[in-house]
Amino acid sequence: MNEELLVTRKNDHLDIVLDPLRARRVASTGFDMLTFEHCALPELHLDQVDISASLFGRRLAAPLLISSMTGGAARAAQINHSLAAAAETLGIALAVGSQRIALETDADQGLTRQLRQLAPSVPLLANIGAAQLVAGYGLAHARRAVEMIEADALIIHLNPLQEAVQQGGDRDWRGVLSAIKRLAAKLDVPIVVKEVGVGLSPRVARQLVEAGVSVLDIAGAGGTSWAAVEAERSADPQQRAIAQAFAGWGIPTAQALQMVRQECPAATLIASGGIRDGVDAAKAIRLGANLVGQAAGVLDAALLGPDAVIDHFQVLIQQLRVACFCTGSADLAALSRAPLLTDIAR
Repeated sequence: MNEELLVTRKNDHLDIVLDPLRARRVASTGFDMLTFEHCALPELHLDQVDISASLFGRRLAAPLLISSMTGGAARAAQINHSLAAAAETLGIALAVGSQRIALETDADQGLTRQLRQLAPSVPLLANIGAAQLVAGYGLAHARRAVEMIEADALIIHLNPLQEAVQQGGDRDWRGVLSAIKRLAAKLDVPIVVKEVGVGLSPRVARQLVEAGVSVLDIAGAGGTSWAAVEAERSADPQQRAIAQAFAGWGIPTAQALQMVRQECPAATLIASGGIRDGVDAAKAIRLGANLVGQAAGVLDAALLGPDAVIDHFQVLIQQLRVACFCTGSADLAALSRAPLLTDIAR
């Protein structure tokens, strides 16, 4: 695909996700079905609640990941620089969007070593698409993506539904698991595999862990629906109808998280997909997440600059701290055992 088409597509995606009328929620995350048992005697000092975490040997002030975002070359550079500066100030991890344009064209989208200069102490995650692994990408491309931003790990994103309903999308997904396994054995940094908004199933999660993947981002349904986004993009009524039928497709984030944790009890899990606030983040940790990711929810702030991103996440961080406090949880380990009044498994 040529540079102009790639950039146009990424710009279209960004425009749609930023428009609340076009990017409305079409599925539930499942978190609304969960209610914490309130603790009226927490016996804690709110300011001393420990919500620190770690990822790839780097300490995080909060268990948060700014999840992968994208856009056309000009806006993407602004977004990436704002997010990197904010992540460093906040002490949270940052995952960049797909690096396909940067790897295949002269447009770097701000995906350079400057990101590491802006965020020297926090985890940075590079990102390539799984479909590219069976369409010409190999170890050299993966290493370039990592070296480009001096990343701590490489995300491989799975988006078969989006590709299936996208005009000109990647149709051939044969051999992707084997390609991930080969890459995991040879790449010098850990591999993270994430869905893009319809969820990882327990079976697929187990296959990925057995293939050598270090971290799983379950990225369930309830956030941005890329099928709905592709329906909005399409000028072809038939293609639009095909995509729109899958707007609500997927495994709700809460359910996917709970099932994958049961299937892969020792895995490091990131929960993303429709995380609205710190209460959702607390529920995700209760269901087994080690970290919580947010993308579309912070996109408006990313376009304004690092200060807006910092303000956004400071609210979420304090919400998470209050959720710990009001469940009597002194830290995230205690929060993962906090009593629930309701359970999505019932």
